[in-house]
Order: sequence, then structure tokens, then C-alpha cells
Amino acid sequence: MYVAVKGGEAAIRNAHALLASRRRGDASVPEIGLDQIAGQLSLAVDRVMAEGSLYDRELAALAIKQARGDLIEAIFLARAFRTTLPRFGASVPVDTGAMRVRRRISATFKDLPGGQVLGPTFDYTHRLLDERLATSAADGADRTTPEPAAYAPTDMPPLPPAGEGWGGGVASTPFAAPAAARPAPMPRVTDLLGDEGLIEPAPADDGTPPRDLTREPLAFPADRPLRLQALARGDEGFLLALGYSTQRGYARTHPFVGEIRFGEVEVSLYAEELGFAVPLGEIAVTECQSVNQFKGSATQPPQFTRGYGLVFGQLERKAMSMALVDRSLRFAELGEEKSAPAQDEEFVLSHCDNVQATGFVEHLKLPHYVDFQAELDLIRRMRAEHAEASERAEHASAADTAEQATPEADQAPRREAAE
Repeated sequence: MYVAVKGGEAAIRNAHALLASRRRGDASVPEIGLDQIAGQLSLAVDRVMAEGSLYDRELAALAIKQARGDLIEAIFLARAFRTTLPRFGASVPVDTGAMRVRRRISATFKDLPGGQVLGPTFDYTHRLLDERLATSAADGADRTTPEPAAYAPTDMPPLPPAGEGWGGGVASTPFAAPAAARPAPMPRVTDLLGDEGLIEPAPADDGTPPRDLTREPLAFPADRPLRLQALARGDEGFLLALGYSTQRGYARTHPFVGEIRFGEVEVSLYAEELGFAVPLGEIAVTECQSVNQFKGSATQPPQFTRGYGLVFGQLERKAMSMALVDRSLRFAELGEEKSAPAQDEEFVLSHCDNVQATGFVEHLKLPHYVDFQAELDLIRRMRAEHAEASERAEHASAADTAEQATPEADQAPRREAAE
């Protein structure tokens, strides 16, 4: 729209050149590479992949670099690129129960089959700036990364080689351990509760393909698969705020974290010509299953209920927030009262998408000259009419005041004349 302005094209070209210059930064400093972004800013890459609905570490790293670190802009770039890709088919549902676990914790049971696996996490770190990270190899400092302690559960696979897979690199398919080194599947905590009938059953697959939010517009009412898609693509900050609100009483949701697990799951595509599913590789995902209290209803006994979150990469905060909001949105099927924003399906799903929100908010920066001139003319006319009305009101008020101030003897002839 700025092209219509005199000199607009030249200004836009200059803006692009200036953006490229600012993106590059100080030319005396080595340019950051995609392998560095993917390896050392891996959580930012995970978020771009998750909310961009595109699992490719290298492309996510490129988007972050192009966006100068603006993750929402990078998510927008990833989604835009995704629309150019051909669609070969849909993978079969992944089995998170068979996940090759890198991290697995439960807040409900201390001792559980498979054990607690702390894995890579900030949970046990001090929130103090580490000055050692301010140095680099170029400064002559020894930046050798300390190796983890020798202890590891006996059923855990070896860590991937440096620069490969989930730990740092741009490979879309993480390192795959030999079959003999792979651990036995760890049972889910919710499965343990389900064996005793203490938690609602997991939803059964009726064979109906879920609607694809990346190819169809969002429509209401939305079923749970569509809601989970929207939440998985939703803005982490928005979902975090909504999840927090449910804990503070706006929907009365204060769950236990049944389990959070992070690791690699196998992705397969069903090949019709072969008659079976063909493995395509592995992707890293985070899964959160929350355990919520439920007093029961006329048709259901008291039991725990579920909230669910599943996202690309290691995004525990996002998965937990997603589980909180998912549980809140299930109020109707559980016969609960609607009392909070996090329970309003249309409000949540229509506003959680940061790309749509960005487009609607940032379009305000574009020229609105004609619209504003119309508003300006309207305000001027309304002010003029208001001033005239005020002036007439003042004159009428002054006349009334003068009449009230006239002596009774002077007003009598006027009344007689009026009669």
C-alpha cells in the first residue's frame, strides 16, 4: 500500500536493505550459522516448529535468523513456507507409549515403572546468570562442555553423537539408537490409574479422520481433536496465561501432573500399495497428561479426568498449558458450569493463534489515509454541530434566566397579552 505514496518503492527498497544490514549486525563479528541456532537455541527452534506446524530444524533455524530472533515472525515464515509444500499423505497416529524417553517425570507417583528421568531441564538450576557463557572460543577461553555424570538408568539408550539429532544439529530425523539399545516402553501413569478404574477411559478411536486445521478453516462447535490442533499451534504465552487463570479459580482447575515425557517417537505412513505402514523416521515431542479431580455426575462415578498436551520438541511449559486449557474446554461433556474465559471455546480458539493475531494487530501500521480522512471530516462536522447546539442551549438558558429575573409587575402585562 505504501507503493501508492510518492517515493514509496524506493523507500521500501531502502527499508529492505536497512533490515538486511541490521540483521547482519557488526560485520567484524562472524555471522551466526544455522547449525549454531539449531544446536544452541534449540528451544526457540522447537517453538517455531511447534507453532509453525512444520517439523524441520534447519528451516526453523533459518526462519529465526531471517526474523532477527522474532519468534512470532519466524513462525509466520515457517507457516508461509509450509503452504508451498506438496501433501503426500497423513501419517498414522504416533505411539507415545513407545517413546524413546529422554526425560520423564511424574508429580503423582514417586516410584513408578521405568523410574523418573530428569533429563535436560532448567527445573533444578539456579536462576543466576552464568558469566562463563559470556566467553567464547574466540576469546581463548576453554568452552569444553562438561559431560554428564556416568550414572544413567540401565534401560536408557546412549546419547546421540555431538551435532546430531535432538541434542544439537539440523537433522530432521534424530539419532536412532540400535534396536538392541532401545529401552522397553515406559507405561503411562494414566494407564496405571486406568487399570484400577480411577480415571476416565482414554477416548476410543472411532475411525473417523479428524478435520485438518491446516487445510480447513476453524468452525464451531469444534470437537476435541480440532481443539487440540488449535492449541498445539497456539501461542505459548496466551495459553500460559489462560492455564494460569484456571489455577487461580477461573474455572477451578488445579490438576496434578500425571506425567510429562520428552523423547523421540516413530512416524509412519501407511502405504496402500504395500498394505502396511512404513517408518519414515523419528521426531522429538513433549507429552503432558494431567490428572484432574472430578466429583462425578448423575451418569458418571467420582473419578479423575484428563487434560492433554502434545507438541513438537521439548516445550514442557507449552504442553502443560495446553493440558490445562484442554481440560477447561471439556466442561460441557463433564456436566460442569461455564464460568471462565478458558472455558469459552470460541474465545480461546479464535484468539490463540499468534499468526492471525499478528496480522490483525500489525495491519494497523499500514496506510489508512482515506479512512482516517473520512473519520476526521466526520469528527469535524460532529464538533461543529455540537458547538451550534451548545450555543443555542446557552441562548435559551440566558433567555430563561432573564425572564426569571424580571419583576412581577413587568411580567403581568405580558401575561395579559398572552391571554
